[in-house]
Formats: sequence, structure tokens, C-alpha cells
Amino acid sequence: MTKPTTDKLIPLLNELQEFAYKMADSMNIFRVLGYGLLLLALFDILEMFIPPGFMNPAWEFQTFGALVERVPVPLIGFVLVFYGEKYSRKEWEFRILKFLSWLTLLLALLFLLLIPLGIANTVRLTNTTVSQINILSQQKLTQAEQLEKQLNQATPEQINNFLKSQGRSLDGQNPQEVKNQILSQISQAKEKIQTQTKATQSSQRIKLLKNSIKWNLGALVSAALFLSIWQGTRWARMN
Repeated sequence: MTKPTTDKLIPLLNELQEFAYKMADSMNIFRVLGYGLLLLALFDILEMFIPPGFMNPAWEFQTFGALVERVPVPLIGFVLVFYGEKYSRKEWEFRILKFLSWLTLLLALLFLLLIPLGIANTVRLTNTTVSQINILSQQKLTQAEQLEKQLNQATPEQINNFLKSQGRSLDGQNPQEVKNQILSQISQAKEKIQTQTKATQSSQRIKLLKNSIKWNLGALVSAALFLSIWQGTRWARMN
């Protein structure tokens, strides 16, 4: 090798060495950031489970959704922590990495197991919501029917007293005509209650179904991503 060639290679090698040092510094920053994100994710999860509400389908469903929607933070944290594999690691760090590698497998299994629970809670919440709406609707219909029954049996004087209680008066109108008008309004109100009940039930079903699909698919994708991290960090489990 001639001297001119060597003179050209030395600056290049120095540049590569400097680049490697800078990459190592950046790598350490990434890893510290990763550990920080994992800690923040842990604090967030602890806050979600305090106080716990197990066996409560509404709490379980909302917590399931919250876990899925917050999963990007720990995913990014794991990727940053494992970045660079074994290069420039402290001796004590390998135990943590081994634990975190197995933790990704545990999280993958957890999200897979949450899918059947999410589906079951969707069905339970849908049935509960429909039942509650029906009860409220039935209460309103019962009140309307009781008023309808009272008006059918009411005398002209009682109709006049009823109007006064509503801040109105006959104003020379035929009491029977007024009664018929009120009965017609009650009939329309009953139809409106039934229509609103069906619309509310449909709206709640769609809302629950949309969230269920989004969160269950999110859980499936999350499980696949955690599993891929576990598979890609075999080197961490070999120590």
C-alpha cells in the first residue's frame, strides 16, 4: 500500500471512529428514554387498576380499552431499551433485559387472553344497556298511560282543574274537545318515547360494537407486536 493511499485512509478511519462514538452516545440516550417510557407506562397502568373493579363489566371493558390505547408507549419503550442489542451494555443490565424480554411474551399472551373477555363484556354491556333503556322507557310509558286513564275518566271540572295545574285554562273551549286534544298529545308522546327508545338502543349498540372491534383488533395487533419483540430479543435471554 502506498503512502498516499494510507494518508487517505487515516482520515476516513478517524471519521468512522468518531461516528461510532457518536452512535454509542445516541444509543445510550435511546435506552435511557426507553426505560423512562416503560416506567411511565407502569405508573399509568397502576393508576388504572386503583381501585380495581374486577367482575364489573363496565370497568373491565373501559380498562381493556385504556390498556389497548396506551400500548404504543410501552412498545416504543421496549424497542428503545433493546436497541443496539449487546453493544455497550453494563453487566447488571443483562438481567433486566432478560426479564423484559420474557415480559414481552407475557404481555403478548395477556392481550390475546383479553380478546375473549372483551367480546364477552361487549355482549354483557349491550344486554345491560338495552335492559336499562327499556326500564326507563317503560316507566315513562306507564306514567303516560296512567295520565291517559285519568283523563278518560275525568269530568269537565276535573279537566279544568288539570289545565289550571298546567298554567292553562279552557278559555271557552269545549271540555271534551280539550280532553281529546290532550289524549292525542299523550298518544303522540307515547309513540315518540317508543321511537326514541329504539334509536337510543341502536345508538348504544353501535357505539359498543365500534369500541369493541377497535379494541379487540388493537389487542390482536399489540399481541403480535409484543411477540415479534420477544422473538427478536432471543439474544437477551441467552445470557
